[in-house]
Order: sequence, then C-alpha cells, then structure tokens
Amino acid sequence: MQSLEIISYNVNGIRSAISKGLTDWIQQTHYDIYLFQEIKANELDIPSELFHQIGYQTHWFSAQKKGYSGVGILVKKEIDNAIVSKGMGIQNYDAEGRLIRIDMGDLTIINSYFPSGSSGDERQAVKMNYLQDYLEYIQALKTQRPKLIIAGDYNICHNEIDIHDPKGNKDSSGFLPEERAWMSQYFDSGFIDTFRYFNPDKRDMYSWWSFRANARNNNKGWRIDYQVASEEMKAQLQDAAIFMDVKHSDHCPIYLKINL
Repeated sequence: MQSLEIISYNVNGIRSAISKGLTDWIQQTHYDIYLFQEIKANELDIPSELFHQIGYQTHWFSAQKKGYSGVGILVKKEIDNAIVSKGMGIQNYDAEGRLIRIDMGDLTIINSYFPSGSSGDERQAVKMNYLQDYLEYIQALKTQRPKLIIAGDYNICHNEIDIHDPKGNKDSSGFLPEERAWMSQYFDSGFIDTFRYFNPDKRDMYSWWSFRANARNNNKGWRIDYQVASEEMKAQLQDAAIFMDVKHSDHCPIYLKINL
C-alpha cells in the first residue's frame, strides 16, 4: 500500500444511512478506511454483515443510551496490522461512545464525535469540558504517537469562511468565540486542518446543513467536520476534499489521502 484514503462521515444514524444507499456508495468508492460518527445504534442492531460482504472489518463503539451518539470504523480486510481501541479513559465521555482509535504501524487515526452544545447551557458546558479534556488527551498521546490523524465531527466552525452566515450565527453554539478560540489554540499546538491546507481560500464548502428552511438546497451550511493531521504528518499529506453531493445524512463525507 503506497497511500491511504480515509473518509470521515457523520451518518446521523447508521441504519438510516444504510437505508439511503450508504453500502452501495462504499462499494463504489472502496476507500481504505471509513470513520463514522453518530451511529445511533447498539452494536448488535447494526447489520455489520453488509460491510463484511463488501470487504471490510467493522469496529463499533456505541453509547450506553439507546439511539444516541456512538462511533465506528470500517477497515479494508486486507489491512491486517490495525489495532483498534475504544474510549479515551474518561467515563462520562466513554459512556456516550465519543472516541475510537486505530493504530497502524507508527500511524494513529482517531475518530471522535464531539458533543453538541445546541440543546442548551448544560450540554454546552459538557462540550467545553470535553474540548479541554480532549486536548489534554491528544497532547499526551502525541508524545508517544507523534503521527496522528484526528478526524470527526467537531461541532465547531473555525473561521467566518467556514459558515454561511457568520454574523447571524455569532451567538450560536458551534460558532461561539470561545469555541473558535479553542480551535485556534488546537491548530497552533501543532495540528493541521487538512482541508484548509489544500484549499486555503475555498468558500461555500460545508459539511453539515440544518434540516430546516431548505438549507442544503440553498447551501446554507457549516463546515464542522475535520480531518486534522499532526505537523509530523505534513510531508505525507496528499489531498483533502469535501463530498457535498453525497447524501445519506444531514452531513456529507470528508476525504483525506495520505502517503505511507
């Protein structure tokens, strides 16, 4: 394998996405790794055999609460050196199925579904705590495993270019000054927003649209999904993209290609 192609995708319910053609799309694209967030299903209720039949191993980390949160990974069966671990060792977050990790040689790929704060102050507080604890977790991990890809739904737009209406959303969870400041701190601590690395000025590129007000058809979106690479991976980055025309969810898949 010369290169690795990785998809990160908030599927907003794995069974719902399957009913909208997700497995057909995976069979057509046949990338090496698919990282899913918000699977919203118990592992036993996911028809994993559909993915096994098209050549993938499956790894799921479900939330304890039914129909909520959860993450998963599909890995091509021929990738046999992958070691998967679940959780970040903090009970509150692990109970919500927030993070799953895959190690392949000296490369570590993290798949995380960051909390949303949009339902009110209590969850916004959980989100801000997660950001702090997550940053500590990643920085500790980076001392041991410097080659990191950290993908997922971060539930934050970093800059005005990443959101359709920055002025109208300045007080909205996901675009609050303190969330954006956290993103800046995160990137400044040795991480690369891979989409912006390849597309520094590209506008109107989003990964999530509200179900309300015909937002997707009018492209009134937010870029809240990222594949982030540690600076140590910079020389291996080959391409990054957003597949806005792929529709199995209110999010769309984001793509990263690295060379090994």
